[in-house]
Amino acid sequence: MDFPQWDILIIGCGPAGLSAAVNATIRNKKAIVYGGEFCSPKLHKAPHINNYLGFWDVSGEELRNNYLNHVQQLDIKIEYQKIDNIYPAGKSFNVVSKGNMIMCNAIIIAVGLQNPKYLPGEEELLGKGVGYCATCDGPLYKGKKVAVIGYNTEAEEEVNFLAGLASQVIYLPLYQGLGSIDSRVRILNERPKALLGTDRLQALETEGETLEIDGLFIIRDSIPPAQLLPGLELEKNAIVVNRKMATNISGVFAAGDCIGSPYQLAKAVGEGAVAGLSAVSYLDEMNK
Repeated sequence: MDFPQWDILIIGCGPAGLSAAVNATIRNKKAIVYGGEFCSPKLHKAPHINNYLGFWDVSGEELRNNYLNHVQQLDIKIEYQKIDNIYPAGKSFNVVSKGNMIMCNAIIIAVGLQNPKYLPGEEELLGKGVGYCATCDGPLYKGKKVAVIGYNTEAEEEVNFLAGLASQVIYLPLYQGLGSIDSRVRILNERPKALLGTDRLQALETEGETLEIDGLFIIRDSIPPAQLLPGLELEKNAIVVNRKMATNISGVFAAGDCIGSPYQLAKAVGEGAVAGLSAVSYLDEMNK
């Protein structure tokens, strides 16, 4: 089976990610951007921006549209879906999104500020009955009892997928505006409190009951970088990079708010440019 092949895969469609994509594309690299359902909600909500050189009293939405138009003019493809897993494969990477495999030679992480509030027991039980991608790991729970905690509507697709596999699916939606859910799914409008188990997940404790389950999937807006790519060096929840925006993993770069403060637009755009150029240089050196 042939998988899509890219020179550079960029995770995040905010200012840093789009800046990286523009600079990589201008230098004739085949780049693709993976982002959320809505690119840069933080920028969209900014009513006035007065500290971005050359743009006095511009709105965040105006700048956001300018960024997206720029990317569109360069025919840069944006996939509005999250990345679930990254697997190093020699000098390249296998990347999974919604169960589909993508191959690339370099990665730029620009996922914005990541400081998820983990549930008690979540980190300890990750990979021991707890996961972040139902379409990836769902077949492991065929005929078993699973639960899904959804922080956004993207979780609904995963819930409906599991309904055809598991013996029982319990869904805890933590957002407003529930969509079309398979009739076999039990919807539980309670907030999760803790994950129970020692060597393996045994139960999910909610506000009103304790659910004995075999598996649990937690679907957030994005997966924390440390879970996305095991071995990635972090310091105080920020990805550690050098001046070239290179991480401790060869071929992986990072830019923007995910590498630490100050959380400023100009900084994100500049770091994105550096990451894009560094990824290009890395690929050119690799191909010599």
